[in-house]
Amino acid sequence: MRHAALLVTMDDARREIEDGAVFARDGVIEAVAPTGELPPQMGHADEVIDARGQIVIPGLVNTHHHFYQTLTRAIRPAQDAALFDWLRTLYPRWARLTPEMVQVSTQTAAAELLLSGCTTSSDHHYLFPNGCRLDDSLHAAAEIGIRFHAARGAMSVGESAGGLPPDSVVESEAAILADTQRLIETWHDPARHAMQRIVVAPCSPFSVSRELMRDAALLARSFGSAHGVGLHTHLAENDSDIEYTRRSFGCTPAEYAEQLGWLGPDVWHAHCVKLDRAGIEMFARTGTGVAHCPGSNMRLGSGIAPIRAMRDAGVPVALAVDGSASNDAGHLLAEARLALLLQRVAGGATAMSAREMLEIATLGGARVLGRDDIGALSPGMSADLVTIALDEIGLAGAVDDPLAALLLCHVPSVRHGVVNGRVVVRDGRISTLDLPRLLERHQRLARALLT
Repeated sequence: MRHAALLVTMDDARREIEDGAVFARDGVIEAVAPTGELPPQMGHADEVIDARGQIVIPGLVNTHHHFYQTLTRAIRPAQDAALFDWLRTLYPRWARLTPEMVQVSTQTAAAELLLSGCTTSSDHHYLFPNGCRLDDSLHAAAEIGIRFHAARGAMSVGESAGGLPPDSVVESEAAILADTQRLIETWHDPARHAMQRIVVAPCSPFSVSRELMRDAALLARSFGSAHGVGLHTHLAENDSDIEYTRRSFGCTPAEYAEQLGWLGPDVWHAHCVKLDRAGIEMFARTGTGVAHCPGSNMRLGSGIAPIRAMRDAGVPVALAVDGSASNDAGHLLAEARLALLLQRVAGGATAMSAREMLEIATLGGARVLGRDDIGALSPGMSADLVTIALDEIGLAGAVDDPLAALLLCHVPSVRHGVVNGRVVVRDGRISTLDLPRLLERHQRLARALLT
């Protein structure tokens, strides 16, 4: 890729290069420099993308999603519900998921992410009815070409045992742990530049037991730190979540996590809207990460997560769109803009800058996912990048600072997207599958869940 109007590296020096170029071989970046300074032999690549009039940024990293929820967007009974009532409304519909629905929704959600600047995503899948398996998502993600952290979620405590989900969608804890181990041994790639990894991810304090949380952490860590098996769950999402944890376990969510081994640099929690000061200090001390989901938090009326306080304390913070039935969108660049503006609502105009938000959406996501190979454009990093044309009407007049304009102005479209050196978005279109045909199947399956 060469002749970028501006190449934003997010490297250690935070270089922003005019007339910038990137050269990659076998999915790994070898050179980043002004176009005229690339060695001559690098001008003869198998494929050259001319990025004139475009800004190039590292691929964005999405750290929390529920891909299957693209099938149940804007369901009428759930449109104005808070978290627990929203879940109770949708659990019965999700209980009818099929393997085909999982495959199609995975590719639909991944396509939306890729078209919005995302190149790496985690997906937290925690329902497995009717023969569904996480393998369905893994195969589908590999086909479309997104870098993928598949989180093997689970629910084991149903309504009859005091949990939130209906008994029909919970699993036995022995089966959960056995399948999670199978997935790690079958799919998890610990190498740098890996395209697929497995995450151990019991759903939430109100849907699994303390014993499963403890055993899940032990399972993930039994593979050793070099294997890079992460831990993920929901935590401290809203007031009802806090009340449930206090009533059921006699502690705060952060204390609950600490008691069960769910703190550390191999752990990240989604939402954390209601994480108190003591919890923030605990997360900072242990390097525990947070996936910030501003759109979902607003949509469900959960509140504004204290991201400024977390960052100032040293908590690793990343960005996420959350599920497409609670956001109800999956556009990661739009989510970054929302996160930026929401922090200013909470803390004033200086609470968050555009460059800091881009850092959260790239390097922040890489750190939370336990990766040192994505989030920046520099030699030795994965060739994950996107280009955005600067001639869109929503960016007209934004000539002083195009980078800030990406987050302060109208949300632009992605022109090209590259993952692991493979062009997956070309001229604004998904290049790895037939998107209109996929969406036709998706709509048919979504209607089936309404009946």
